[in-house]
Amino acid sequence: MGVVRSVRAAGLGLALAMFAAVPGLMAQGGLAAYQGAWLAGGADCAEIYSSGGTGTSFKKPVDIFAPAFIISGSRLRTPQASCRIGSVRPSGDRQLLVLACANAVAGNEVRVLMAPQTDGSLRRYFNAQDMGGTEYKRCSR
Repeated sequence: MGVVRSVRAAGLGLALAMFAAVPGLMAQGGLAAYQGAWLAGGADCAEIYSSGGTGTSFKKPVDIFAPAFIISGSRLRTPQASCRIGSVRPSGDRQLLVLACANAVAGNEVRVLMAPQTDGSLRRYFNAQDMGGTEYKRCSR
C-alpha cells in the first residue's frame, strides 16, 4: 500500500509540475517578436541599458522612471519590477500578455496589451479603447 501511495504522489507531483510549466512554454512561443530591450520616448538606449557577457541589463544606477523594459524568454523586467509572463493571447489586432509581477513592496497580476509594428517597433496600449498606444523602439535583441 505504501508503494502505491508513493507512486501516486510522485505522479501527481510530476503532473502538477508539468501543468505549471505549460503556460510559460505557451508564453514563450508567442513572444518571439517581443524579445529584447525596449525604450519609449526620446532617450538614447545607451543612457538606459548596458550590454555585457550576460546580455542587456539596466545601467547602474537604474533610472526607475525610464519607460523601458527587457523581455528575455518568459521574463519581463522593468527598472522597478520583475515579471513572469504567464500567457500571451490574441486580443483583436493586439496581444494580451498576462504577467505575474513583483517589486520590493508587493506582487500582483498585470495585464498588458501590445502589438509588434511593421517597422520593428512595438506599441503598448493602456486599454482596448486606446487607439494610439505608446511606441517603443528596440535597443537590443
